Amino acid sequence: MKTKSKRGKFFLFFLLVFFTSCARAPVHKTVPTPEITIPPEKVAPVERQDVVHTVGPGETVWRIAKMYDVPAETVVRKNRIRDPERIEKGQRLVIPRAAPIRPVVTLYQTDKWEYIIIHHSATDEGSALTFDRYHNLRGFTRGLGYHFVIDNGTKGKFDGQIEVSPRWLYKKDGAHCRASGMNTRGIGICLVGNFNHSRPTEKQMESLVYLVNRLRRYYNIPKSNILGHGQVSGAQTECPGSNFPWARFWSLLERN
Repeated sequence: MKTKSKRGKFFLFFLLVFFTSCARAPVHKTVPTPEITIPPEKVAPVERQDVVHTVGPGETVWRIAKMYDVPAETVVRKNRIRDPERIEKGQRLVIPRAAPIRPVVTLYQTDKWEYIIIHHSATDEGSALTFDRYHNLRGFTRGLGYHFVIDNGTKGKFDGQIEVSPRWLYKKDGAHCRASGMNTRGIGICLVGNFNHSRPTEKQMESLVYLVNRLRRYYNIPKSNILGHGQVSGAQTECPGSNFPWARFWSLLERN
């Protein structure tokens, strides 16, 4: 009898320990968290190719290399340039594995600029180099009279390419609009084309809006001081032409 009683007590003690232990330390199954893979953002590769670049007024090896996103040393080596500080206007350089050209517009601290004056070249073709030669023949002591030229895809330049004049690079007055003293207080931008007979290309308009917005925001130039050459008080010209799309220009300027 005593043996059965001891066995019963032992069995009860075992059950008590078993159930109280489970209550204190429950067993959970570990469910692995599914791994989330975020695909990398797809970026279109930049198409690179060898191009031939004709050196414009004021351009340097550094500036040209920056425009095509290639190391300056690559340009020097490819073209066997002995002195990178001395390249000539009109010189043709091979730019190996060049990216699509981009503008290099340096902004300088000054309170000089109050206006932006828009011109057309009144020619079907042209570039900063051709206008520089023409202005030299006219007796302009510093050559190209504009601060910027926006190309239309002629004379070996890309459509919409922004060329920066030595007048801008060396912080000089313009020679683009005598009326109301705009040569000394107005930034001169010339689009290649005759807009009495045609209109600017889409890429020219895109570049013009980009350039004007950069300049007006940096120099705090109000929109009321962005004028066509012929809109300047005292100027007697139709420049930038009767077909210049002013309504579209103002719309794009606001959107960008």
